[in-house]
Formats: sequence, C-alpha cells, structure tokens
Amino acid sequence: MKCHGCLIMCAALLILAACILPVGATVLEVTLKGTVSDLSVANNTLTLASPLQYGCQYGAGAPVCSWTPLNIASVSGTVPDPAAFSVFANGDQAVAVSFGGTGGTWITLAKLYGSGASADEATDEIGNLNSLQPAAVTPVSLIGDYSVQANAVPACSVCNGTSCAAVSSNVTIASGNASVAQQILRPGQSLVFNGRNDASSVNVTFIKGQADVSACPGTPAGMSGTQPLSDYIVHVVPPLSITSANQGSGTPAAPESSAPAATPTLTSALPFACLSILGLGIAALAIFCRRRRD
Repeated sequence: MKCHGCLIMCAALLILAACILPVGATVLEVTLKGTVSDLSVANNTLTLASPLQYGCQYGAGAPVCSWTPLNIASVSGTVPDPAAFSVFANGDQAVAVSFGGTGGTWITLAKLYGSGASADEATDEIGNLNSLQPAAVTPVSLIGDYSVQANAVPACSVCNGTSCAAVSSNVTIASGNASVAQQILRPGQSLVFNGRNDASSVNVTFIKGQADVSACPGTPAGMSGTQPLSDYIVHVVPPLSITSANQGSGTPAAPESSAPAATPTLTSALPFACLSILGLGIAALAIFCRRRRD
C-alpha cells in the first residue's frame, strides 16, 4: 500500500513538473483569397468578398494544395500597415493572411495582378513576407519571376519571450534562381533592383519587425513560442511583356477545387511533454516497487 501511495504521489509531481516546462505554440495563420470589397481608414480594416481558403492535404506523396470557397460572404481584418490603403482599391484581387483565426487581424496582404496567366502573381506584398512562403508550397509568387527573402536580425537586449525586436533585416531580391540584390536594411530603409532590360523593378522597404530569440547567443535549448512577425512593403513593376486583360475588375476569383480545405491547428509541446515524462516516471516507479516486493 505504501508503494502504491508513493506511486500516485510521484506521478502527480511528474505531471506538475511536465506542465511547467516551456510551452511551444505556433499561432494559427489562415490564408484567404478574394475580392477587395471595402477599405476603411477609420476602422483600419480591409474586407474580402467571396473568400477562398488555402489548404493542403497530406498523404503518402507530395501535399495536394488548393483554394476552397468558404461558406461566408465576406471577411474583414485590420491591415498590417497603413500603406495598404494606397495600394489596394475596391475590386482588386487579393490574398490576405490572418493571425489566430479567420479574419480579424491581417498580418500579410498581397495584391494580385489581375486575370490571365499572371492572375495569381502579386505586384505588391505588405506585412509579414514569410507568411506567404510556407515550407511545402508557395501560394503566392511575385510577378515577373521575382522573389524576396527577408531574415530579421534580433536586438538581443530587447526580447520578450521567444521574440526580440529586429535591429535590421537581411533582404535578398532574386530574379529566377539568381540573387540579383542583397542588403542589410534598418527600419525605414529600402532596397531597389531595376537591372533587367524589360522595364521591371522591385522595391523592398523594411518598416519594422521581430526576430526569433534563438538567433541570440546563450538562448536555452528547446525554447519556443509564437512566431515573430515583421512589416515589409514590396512593390514590383511588371515586365513590359506581361499584360493584364482584366485587372481590378471586381470579379470574384473562381473556385479552383471542390476538395475540403485543410484546417490548420494550434500546435503545443505541452501535452506531449506531460505524457512522455509521466509515462517514463510511472514505468520507473513500477519497476522500483516490484523490486521492493521481491
């Protein structure tokens, strides 16, 4: 009986110890596409009509990703930067990434070029650029075969949890597979590339941001938390060879798949840590008690 009571008490202590371990959580990001139907400077919001949600189905092979219509007429969210009100107009096709659920807070906005072959390519991106570049697939690409990579550099003396204020950002502009411009930008600085012979150009401005604390020396191993967010403004002047047959027509984007969109979920290391430590602890105590009886 004494061994049984000891087992229960130690199991409770193990649960408590496991549950005060650092928690890893990535806040839900939802990627939507639709037609801009309202811009409110007073409310700091942008509204998408006839929204579609981007999602992937994972199986044995490569993930199958698509845009799927949502059963709502429109969805609104606050904009990541006031520049959105000078970039977007009613009728524009746009992609918006929300933070923590569907709508409410847009952390990234992308203005799509229009119809035709370049319908799903963006001329402008505002907010957290990494939200448009998931590891498996890229739902939005910049027009003209351009791409932008941005890696924020932390100010390690100004941190809160797992995120630090960004003192600068290492920005790279690529044309196709070739890097054509690179510069470390401080908040408010821009990088411009116009070296191709097709009248195109790319302008990237780093407004402000956050960086992952793991880049700082002495960061404890296994520390995790919500993803850092940054604010960039990207504008691309398309090549002369690209034309838009119906830019900003206000026609909602056509559904591209009838497959159900994948539902993102919050991830947390807490339940698994609790269960793993509890299981190991109970197993060890059971062996100890058995030897005591023998």
